[in-house]
Amino acid sequence: MSGDTRELPRRPLGTTGVTVTELGFGAAPIGNLYRARPDDVAHAVIEAAWAEGVRYFDTAPHYGLGLSERRLGAALAGRPRDDYVISTKVGRLLEPNPAPTGSDLAHGGFDVPDDQVRVRDYSADGVLRSIDASLRRLGVDRIDIVLVHDPDDHVDQALTEAVPALVALREQGVVRAVGLGMNQWQAPLRAVRETDVDVIMVAGRWTLVDRTAAPLLDACAERGVSVLAAAPYNSGLLARPWPPDDAYFDYGPAPADVLAVARSWAGTCERHGTTLPHAAMAFPLRHPAVASVVTGLGAVDHVRAAADRIREPVPEGLWAAGR
Repeated sequence: MSGDTRELPRRPLGTTGVTVTELGFGAAPIGNLYRARPDDVAHAVIEAAWAEGVRYFDTAPHYGLGLSERRLGAALAGRPRDDYVISTKVGRLLEPNPAPTGSDLAHGGFDVPDDQVRVRDYSADGVLRSIDASLRRLGVDRIDIVLVHDPDDHVDQALTEAVPALVALREQGVVRAVGLGMNQWQAPLRAVRETDVDVIMVAGRWTLVDRTAAPLLDACAERGVSVLAAAPYNSGLLARPWPPDDAYFDYGPAPADVLAVARSWAGTCERHGTTLPHAAMAFPLRHPAVASVVTGLGAVDHVRAAADRIREPVPEGLWAAGR
């Protein structure tokens, strides 16, 4: 890996002592999300992120049936362990697939062989087994942040079994910060109110055009819980200077009203000498609870563009002028 780096700003995660860079590396793409990427391409993307000063990397067993964790661990293996922060997730155990079809693409969305299947398990035992397997795939001796992953249909078990198991590991020093990672805000709000979490990752609900997680973020700010704002581009809607007619939002075609809001912001950005993707990256960090913006990075040019957007301030007048 290159030794030349430019520092990115860091923010603390609550009172855990963990600090994360304002740009977080979302590692789903290097798990072959939607399409295959060779090992050398995945390695180059991680190397580019390191060179740009990214020191926070987020992965999960779900991403490529463990491929993302293996690739991330291999690429970071030569780096001092204290120099970077890794988050991974629990809730999906990987078990041998009794009836593989050859590809996970249709079922899981990752272009990898489906020699394993994901088994939902939010029990305390499942948490321990998941972390043990992730440590082996990552090739590290500790995981800094562990998030309960998408317990949408298992919220009660996640809050009464998975989170307490993670809190116990935190108290033992095995992990440093614990929380939930979801595409909704209601269950994480329960976690903030009912459990001793340090951090919440919320995907797509605190963005330029979708601010529905505001109650969650305000509760986090009140209680000293940090937020990792993921999916700032809302499935691509905000990834280009002008959203096209066929833009996606929240994993599907963008509704007309959402597309109109995005285009209104695009026009405002142009008038203020910036771009829609730049504003999309900058917006989440304006809330005091947000520690990092986590975006999926699968190409070197995407890494460099995201880092540039984090570094360069957005004209302050943009926010008052926008919708």
